[in-house]
Amino acid sequence: MSDDEIDLKALSDDDLVGQMHDDLYDGLKDEIAEAVMILLDRGWEPYKVLTVALVEGMRIVGIDFRDGILFVPEVLQSANAMKGGMTILRPLLAETGAPRVGKMVIGTVKGDIHDIGKNLVTMMMEGAGFEVIDIGINNPVENYLAAIEEHQPDILGMSALLTTTMPYMKVVVEAMKEKGIRDDYVVMVGGAPLNEEFAMAVGADAYCADAAVTVDMAQEIMKRRHNQRGADPRPA
Repeated sequence: MSDDEIDLKALSDDDLVGQMHDDLYDGLKDEIAEAVMILLDRGWEPYKVLTVALVEGMRIVGIDFRDGILFVPEVLQSANAMKGGMTILRPLLAETGAPRVGKMVIGTVKGDIHDIGKNLVTMMMEGAGFEVIDIGINNPVENYLAAIEEHQPDILGMSALLTTTMPYMKVVVEAMKEKGIRDDYVVMVGGAPLNEEFAMAVGADAYCADAAVTVDMAQEIMKRRHNQRGADPRPA
């Protein structure tokens, strides 16, 4: 071990978590994986490792991305480091039935093969504790409907980078209306050529300008849904 390397095993839990936040910020995948194993060996529940170490670390990354301190390449590195920890935690979380913030199906629409923005949203959403099913690129309406039926998400996300493929989002929303399921899901859309006005025109619930905004909106939406479910439905 070189002089400037840190012995992660020698750190207290609090210091190790702080170091993990720094390592996520710096995109250090191997260090994150090692630290996750150390915390698990010390008896931490997988869900606690996820929320206290990884999600909180990615929250810091998200804030600096939103504020223009970090940029896409750096955030992708952080998200890749997060994946190093999630590879270990995901099967353990499934075993323990750990709670998730929410579930999202996301994909790029038919005719469009761009996926950098979508991939960034996927990583940032996972970093915030969401379960994300990424159905990839060039998705016809049938793919979205099948994914909705199979996974029963809270949120459907659609991405487009071409002005020629943007209108296909309305095709998907109209198909959901025809099946009588539109109101069961939150529809979020994003991509460079989109704006708020377009999102409303195609019948989406929200326009997401970037990955950090997507996470903020999704968390707010899930909070509202949780509060609505918890409220007494009977009139006063």
